[in-house]
Amino acid sequence: MLKPLPGPSRLSKILQNLNRAPRPTLAGVKSITLTLAQRNDHFGARHFLKEEMPRIRYANPKIDIQVNKLPKAKEEAWKPELVLEFCSSSSFTTFVLLYPKSYNSNVADGRKQDFDIHNKWSSRIFEEIMDSAGGNSWTRWKTERIENGLPIVDGPPQNYVPPTPRPATGAAAVLP
Repeated sequence: MLKPLPGPSRLSKILQNLNRAPRPTLAGVKSITLTLAQRNDHFGARHFLKEEMPRIRYANPKIDIQVNKLPKAKEEAWKPELVLEFCSSSSFTTFVLLYPKSYNSNVADGRKQDFDIHNKWSSRIFEEIMDSAGGNSWTRWKTERIENGLPIVDGPPQNYVPPTPRPATGAAAVLP
């Protein structure tokens, strides 16, 4: 009597996710700093942290990644923040010698780049980071996807409009 084969293991599913295309190799990035609300806000940044940050860490083990989850009250109004810090010229030269296919001449100055990630989907945040530091492999990926009529990364449709909130009814409409 034959036993049914078990499905894929949890580990194989995790590795499959970490290795899925496009590989998020960031050229010349020294560190990534992400600051977001601990809970109940900044949903795109939180999804990015859960979905894409492990892939970025796996593809770039030497990048210093700092995540700051700060408490935020409903009355407070601050936006999430994502900062990429690029290598200085000397360390970038070493990087180019080791990884010539990832070369991107725009990032060899040690600068910091802030990203506006407020009210953005995690897939859009990922695209912006890759546009900034993805290098030649990211450019090739984008070109292939556009030529084939496919979205650059999986995410919401380009013309997505969020639903309008319904008016409060019942006790919710009366109570403060």
